[in-house]
Amino acid sequence: MSVNMSISTDSLGALSVFIQAADARSFTVAGRQLGVSSSAVGKAIARLEERLGVRLFHRSTRAITLTPEGSLFLERCRRIFCEMEAAELELSQTRAHPSGVLRVSLPLVGMLMMPTLSAFMRAWPEIELDLDFTDRLVDVIEEGFDAVIRTGEASDSRLMTRSLGEFHYKLVGAPAYFKQYGVPRTPADLATHRCLLHRYPSTGKLEEWFVVGAEGTPIENLPRAYVSSAIEPLLNMTERGLGLACLPDFAVYDRLSEGTLVSVLDEAIQHSGTFRILWPSSRHLSPKLRVFVDFMAENLFADASS
Repeated sequence: MSVNMSISTDSLGALSVFIQAADARSFTVAGRQLGVSSSAVGKAIARLEERLGVRLFHRSTRAITLTPEGSLFLERCRRIFCEMEAAELELSQTRAHPSGVLRVSLPLVGMLMMPTLSAFMRAWPEIELDLDFTDRLVDVIEEGFDAVIRTGEASDSRLMTRSLGEFHYKLVGAPAYFKQYGVPRTPADLATHRCLLHRYPSTGKLEEWFVVGAEGTPIENLPRAYVSSAIEPLLNMTERGLGLACLPDFAVYDRLSEGTLVSVLDEAIQHSGTFRILWPSSRHLSPKLRVFVDFMAENLFADASS
């Protein structure tokens, strides 16, 4: 699509409205975010379509969707605003001191990242972390987060992403537990042990341990001594010698080093994951978000990998 148009302040405003509507997939939501009526958004889009000579959205009474031309135009608009934001940041970089509020959503297991998050707060005291811990699927753009940290693959094309590192799971227990119940030497031995299991609060399903037996098949139907929808109680009960738990290595590294927990069956545990940080692709990395991303990538798994 070839578009011949002069870039003016009004044009940039129309492009901004278009991007907001495309991200929100709703004129009403876009209007609420911009502080104007949905009809004002609709009229701005209509004027833009008339000027371009193409239809940008398919409209229905329930939703709006981009036309092929709209999708192509959206990518071009994103690049325009990213270049403008990058230029502004480049000019101010030499005098920029990262500061202000940084809103970040983390999964519930992210509470175990508090040592790293606390270290970040000490390193960058002028940045105020506003942390939201939840396992629900949040809408980064709609809910106004600067970034989210999640496990798994990124699937939202509106977001940029960077890997913070891979973590592995450890099957751990306290020395007092092993003294009372013995040490499992093979995966099959877990059938006689007290297993502390995690239930995903979002789905209600139990998290698998991915313990592989001698035949190369997963060990299933582990005996349940306790089930929790949060990781912290499992960690606490494991330290108290009440059972075995399969937990992320970054959550138990210090306890393994101190000897309050001991890992077993390391070769049989085939469970890992990747933490990623995601942020809106329409925004260039601000100084406060850039230092946060770099710090978490460099420090989150530093102990576990050393």
